[in-house]
Amino acid sequence: MPESTIQKPKKPTAAFPLYSHRNGRWAKKIRGKTHYFGPWDDPNGALETYLDQKDELLAGRTPRLTKDGFTLHDLCNEFLTAKRHQQEAGDITKQTFDDYFKTCETMLRMLGKKRLVDDLGPLDFRTFRAKLAKTRNPNTLGNEIQRVRVAFNYAYNVDLIKHPVKFGPDFKRPAKRVLRALRQKKGRRMFEADELFDLIEGIDRPMRAMVLLGINCGFGNSDCGRLPMSAIKNGWIDFPRPKTAIERRCPLWPETIEAIEDALRHRPEPQLPEHADLGFVTKYGQPWAKETADNPITKEFRKLLDGFGLHRPGLGFYALRHTFETIAGGSRDQVAVNHIMGHADQSMAGVYREHIEDERLVDVTDHVWNWLFAE
Repeated sequence: MPESTIQKPKKPTAAFPLYSHRNGRWAKKIRGKTHYFGPWDDPNGALETYLDQKDELLAGRTPRLTKDGFTLHDLCNEFLTAKRHQQEAGDITKQTFDDYFKTCETMLRMLGKKRLVDDLGPLDFRTFRAKLAKTRNPNTLGNEIQRVRVAFNYAYNVDLIKHPVKFGPDFKRPAKRVLRALRQKKGRRMFEADELFDLIEGIDRPMRAMVLLGINCGFGNSDCGRLPMSAIKNGWIDFPRPKTAIERRCPLWPETIEAIEDALRHRPEPQLPEHADLGFVTKYGQPWAKETADNPITKEFRKLLDGFGLHRPGLGFYALRHTFETIAGGSRDQVAVNHIMGHADQSMAGVYREHIEDERLVDVTDHVWNWLFAE
């Protein structure tokens, strides 16, 4: 039949996104190229195919059939289910789960949720990394890449996919040189003695006690927020790190003991029975430790820094831990410093070492006290 006599069908509805091509199929031009989605006599099927492939085509990717294969969406569902079980068992924190969840959302958005995992290869991951790098600094980029690798490795290890995914040579963390340059640009992540002294003298409970724990014992946000009163005995704290459960013991300065006792005397009543042993609770009776990227201690400490005009890059509550490690190293007993910090010792000596004398721990904290109060 001559082309001029072909009776093209009209769109089923005014909002129908496809047009009838003269070759007998429903079509649409996307990114300068015409794509076909089904015959004239099946507009509903053509529309369904278009909606399935639209995101891939708009992103400039070749759509893949997904009915008979394991998709990226399937992988993320299985992976996040496993991570949710780990969170419920206490093996990972809510913050860690949330990070994995956001990473999966990013993968689905940038790689395509209907993409077959078997179709992914080095070129896809090279493009993926380039997109990630536009919105992330080298540290966060490295963390994101690591989480992506964990998800795909999980799928292989539990036999969801038959072969390991080939990431190629480009999908890797930024070079250490790049990370060092970033750290140098941000400056030292620590306090000077006079800054910290003025801060401690100028703040009130309970933050004064928590700041002192930060510089006395190298405590971080979670350490202070989860510290039980039962861990404080006779001027010492025995409290494994919540993050790693590594044993940790630290002698307390008189200033720290006084600040803790003052905070305990004025501590609000916890709202829930399970928080009764917490050393610090907010004025609303809630824990200071929350599994979020911006927890209450972080926010409150930022307000204090603003009030003291301390706006130097890198300063935050965790900078107290950096400061303790840096100054305590001057005691020349790194083993004792590591024990107070709760750092794992993977050396052979660490395997055989059963305890560290209290005198060595006191020498370390005395060294930091002299830096802060005596000089």
